Amino acid sequence: MNVTFRDKLSSLRAQKSSVLCVGLDPDPKKIPKHLLSQYALEEAVERFCIAIVEATSPFAVAFKINFAFFEALGDRGMSVMRAVLASIPKDSITIADAKRGDIGNSAQFYAQSVFEDLGFDSITLSPYMGEDSITPFLEYPGTCSFVLARTSNPGGNDFQLLNVGTETLYQHVAQSVTRWGSDKPGDTGFVVGATDVSSLAHLRLTLPNAPFLIPGVGSQGGSAAEVMSAAGSGPVLINSSRAIIYASNSPDFALFAGEQAQITQNDLGS
Repeated sequence: MNVTFRDKLSSLRAQKSSVLCVGLDPDPKKIPKHLLSQYALEEAVERFCIAIVEATSPFAVAFKINFAFFEALGDRGMSVMRAVLASIPKDSITIADAKRGDIGNSAQFYAQSVFEDLGFDSITLSPYMGEDSITPFLEYPGTCSFVLARTSNPGGNDFQLLNVGTETLYQHVAQSVTRWGSDKPGDTGFVVGATDVSSLAHLRLTLPNAPFLIPGVGSQGGSAAEVMSAAGSGPVLINSSRAIIYASNSPDFALFAGEQAQITQNDLGS
C-alpha cells in the first residue's frame, strides 16, 4: 500500500509534535556578511541554507525551497538548490515553492522535473489556467500539490475575493481543484494565508481533510494561536521564513535560527 502525503505528514506531526515548515528564501542582501566576505555568492547561499536546515530540522517537519532565490543565482543556481535539497533530512517533507501553472503539455514536464528528477514531496501551483495546468501534478502517488487559494500577500485581494455566483473566487477554486483531484493518486492541498483567519476557517470547514500550507505567521503578522484554531484538526503545515532564517546576521546566525524555530514550534503547538 502506498503511503500518501497526508499519511507522511500525520506521522511526522506525531513524531515531532510540530507543524512547522521553514521557508528557505536566501536573499543575498540579508545573508550574514561574514559568509559573503569569505565565499563567492553561490557558495555563501549554499552554506547559509545548509546551516539553517541543520539548525532548524529538530523543530521542523518540512522545508519549503523558494525557486526564485536560486534561479536568480544564474548558471549555478540549480546546483546550489540541489545541494540544499540533499541536505534536508529524509524524515522531513520538501516543498518546491515554484508556483507553476502552465498548459497541460508544459505542466507534465514541470511535474516530471519536480517529482522525478529533483524528488520533491510537494509543489505550489497557480490555478489560473485551469484543470489541465493542475492535473498532471496529481498523477504522482505520495505527493501533494498545494494550489494557491487565499494567499497572504496584499495583492491577493485583487481577484480572490471577487464573487463567482454564490461564492468567492478562492472558494470556487478550492472546490474545483478538489473535484479535479478526487480520482487522482496524488493529494490535493491549498495555500491559505495566515493573514485572513476567517477565510482559513471557512476553507477548513468545507475541506476538512485537505492539507493546508499556511504562510504569513511571523514577519507577515499572522497569529500562531488564531491560525492553529482556524486550521482545526486537519493536515496542516505552518510556514515561517524570514522570522527564522534571518533571526540574526551574526556568525552564530544558525544558532539563533534554531532558537527561533523552537519558539515558533512551541507557539504553534502540535
